[in-house]
Amino acid sequence: MARWLVVGAAGMLGTDLVAVLRGRGHEVVGADLPDIDVLDPASCAAAVRGHDVVVNCAAYTAVDAAEDDEARAFAVNAVGAAHLARAVAAEGSALVHISTDYVVAGDGSRPYAADAPVAPASAYGRTKAAGEWAVRAECPRTWVVRTAWLYGAHGRSIPATVARLARERETFGFVADQVGQPTWTVDLAEGIARVVEAGAPYGTWHGTNGGETSWHGLAQAVLEELGLDPARVSPIATADYPLPAPRPSYSVLAHDMWAEHGLEPLPHWRDALHRAAPALFPDAAAHP
Repeated sequence: MARWLVVGAAGMLGTDLVAVLRGRGHEVVGADLPDIDVLDPASCAAAVRGHDVVVNCAAYTAVDAAEDDEARAFAVNAVGAAHLARAVAAEGSALVHISTDYVVAGDGSRPYAADAPVAPASAYGRTKAAGEWAVRAECPRTWVVRTAWLYGAHGRSIPATVARLARERETFGFVADQVGQPTWTVDLAEGIARVVEAGAPYGTWHGTNGGETSWHGLAQAVLEELGLDPARVSPIATADYPLPAPRPSYSVLAHDMWAEHGLEPLPHWRDALHRAAPALFPDAAAHP
């Protein structure tokens, strides 16, 4: 089995990825600050030594804060990613780099192919697009895995927010005019493992659960999982809940690469939420 290094292992995806890889029999080291600093090339070189596959889950993900702090976001998401990719290439290893749906324009109406032009509308999206370019330039043996609307048991997420609001309020609203793909971190971790284990071609892969829905649709599904009335959440418009960073109105990602290379894509988002519910809502019986 391969020797893996997961950078950003303390995060929501990193935590599940380490667990999934170990469950599949791989030797895994999880690293985060202060064990590795992606802004320090020497730190990256030391950390990647002796590993066959390095996964970069480290990122500046504060989408709204990035609008006023794009330089810091760029340092982590682009420069730091380049440092890590250069170290991986020098070691002769392979890199999995986690990216985002925010790199596409988000104004379409059909799922975006992996080779669709990037046209980010936000500072965060620009820095992640730059990171994609950087890792491809520095390390040809790279899988860029774009994901979206991530949630899991080991971090802040929309399902957890919905559950909290359901405890605190009788009714509340969620945005209904942004459409994407809620993605469970465990399913993404399994998908990453399968792509690498299969020796699938390097390039851009879309690691999102299947289907599509709005934030409002996701909130309704969470209430259903909690045994609550989904009508308690009402649809609102993006304009009713203004935020500093522009959000894609439609950022659904196509999964053509999976079928093309004989791999099963990630399951449908609704099925994933149902399987994730026991871990996400362990005290569901205590909900109103």
